[in-house]
Amino acid sequence: MFGLIPKEEKFFVMFRDMAKSIVEGAVALKDMLDNFSDPLKSKHLIKEIEHKCDLHTHDIIKKLNKSFITPFDREDIYSLAASLDDIMDIIDSATQHIIVYHIDRITPEAKELGFIILKSCQTVEKALDVLEKHPQRITDFCVEINSLENEADRVRSDAISRLFNEEKDPIRLIKWKEIYENLELVTDKCEDAANILESVVVKNA
Repeated sequence: MFGLIPKEEKFFVMFRDMAKSIVEGAVALKDMLDNFSDPLKSKHLIKEIEHKCDLHTHDIIKKLNKSFITPFDREDIYSLAASLDDIMDIIDSATQHIIVYHIDRITPEAKELGFIILKSCQTVEKALDVLEKHPQRITDFCVEINSLENEADRVRSDAISRLFNEEKDPIRLIKWKEIYENLELVTDKCEDAANILESVVVKNA
């Protein structure tokens, strides 16, 4: 598929490195939600990873601007970099909301969303791992990402429904509704990245 592209073009490596950082961020988020022993430490760690992803994005765009030949369409490289950066941005945003809202304990639904987020990010990484040499496998990973997004949507919907049924404190209700929506949004961003990857495969088939 991409065999005729000059070896010096390292976009595939750069995307794989970025995906590893995103998974690192998802692991940190899941650990924060599961343990919640030191949320401030988790927040700082996730912010560092988010900054690292910003640098990955900057490096990809910088290389894109300097490259005459690219392995696939320039606009798709830009869109993919931006969509991957969005994943980590939302992970960071969800973490910030938990801290700013002074959440004192994590609900089972939030922990479940953390698990789904990690699985989604790991599947994005798997898709990027095969993009260069085995792009035909990407469709299966994209189907899995879509399935995980649907599951996250169900968990978020059930969690918010439970909030409205059981939560008596309107402020706490508002806080948790936003946290659930932010967590689910991470899987939406993973799906956005999957859609771009599918488009790249179709265009270069």
